[in-house]
Order: sequence, then structure tokens, then C-alpha cells
Amino acid sequence: MRARDRSPVGEDRPGGAPPGPLEELLQAVGRGDREAFERLYEVLAPRVYGLVLRVLRDRAHSEEVAQEVLVEVWRSAARFEPERGSVMAWVLTIAHRRAIDRVRSAQAGTDREERAARLDPHRSYDEVPELVVGRLEGERLRRCLENLTELQRESITFAYYGGYSYREVAELVKAPLGTIKTRMRDGLIRLRDCLGADR
Repeated sequence: MRARDRSPVGEDRPGGAPPGPLEELLQAVGRGDREAFERLYEVLAPRVYGLVLRVLRDRAHSEEVAQEVLVEVWRSAARFEPERGSVMAWVLTIAHRRAIDRVRSAQAGTDREERAARLDPHRSYDEVPELVVGRLEGERLRRCLENLTELQRESITFAYYGGYSYREVAELVKAPLGTIKTRMRDGLIRLRDCLGADR
């Protein structure tokens, strides 16, 4: 990615400040500007894909979900509400939800496979465990994340799935840096305890 394409990333703005470059691009996208969408895509695509990949741990599925997210950004750009947060936070929230939906969908498919296996005595005993193994960790993590507070869940998602620093997470969720560090520490302890108890 060229240096000039990176400039919109730090677009978080304090209340009352003029819109940042990402927000201006998104507004243009909301008016149907394809060139603005191409520029927005260059900035967002790596972050969206990185977050989704950390949830799904499958490159092909992650590419597919990332494309779905960016299509949704194109379709719903006009509905973005800047007073509720930055463009990047909005997009990554969509990406996280889509990735979790894919995990749930995969789990539902696994459950169907298990039911079918129980009904079919001729099916190989080893088939179902092979289908389940790749999905259990994601499902366990999803359940544990749901037990966290909203701020803990958002902070950990941005930091570990999005690759953001503490300071960037604080800007994304509009909270003091010290609060973010405390919430993430507490959230990670709860996650560790939940994942350990789940085994």
C-alpha cells in the first residue's frame, strides 16, 4: 500500500471537530462515489481481513466474509452515524459481527452433521470429530467473549483481532487509556478462567 493511501487511518475526531478523511470518504461513498469507495477499500480491506481471519482462522472463509463486510459498507454508508463512533470502529464492528455469524453458522452445520451421524449407523465414526475439531475453539472463545462487559469485549476484539495498540483502542472506543488497560486486563483474566473452565 502506498504511503498516501494510509493517511485516512487516523481519522478519529473529537466531538465538534470537522470530519476526518475516512468519514469524508464514507460520506462520498454514501452518495454513490465509486472512486471514493476504491480509496476507502484500500484502507479498510487489510484491517477487516485481519480481524476476520483471527476469528475464523481460515483464509478462504475470511476472504469471503471480508468481501461481504465491504459490500455492506458500500450499501449502508449513507446510514453511518458519526456521533456513535469512528468509521474504523463502525466497520470493524460490522466485521466482527459477520465473523461471529459465520462461526455460528458453521457450528449449526456441525450440529446437523452430528445429528445425521447418529441417525446413520453406517457412517464412519471418525468423520464427525474431524468436522468438529476446527470449529470448537472458535465457538468456545465466542461463548467466553459474550460473558465480558461490552467495553471489555470491544477492547479485546480491537486489540487482539484488529491488531490495535492500547492507545488506538482507547481512541476507537472513546475511553481513557488507563480505563482500557484495566478493562482489558480484567477481561483477559475472565477469558482465561472461562476458557480453562470450558475444557
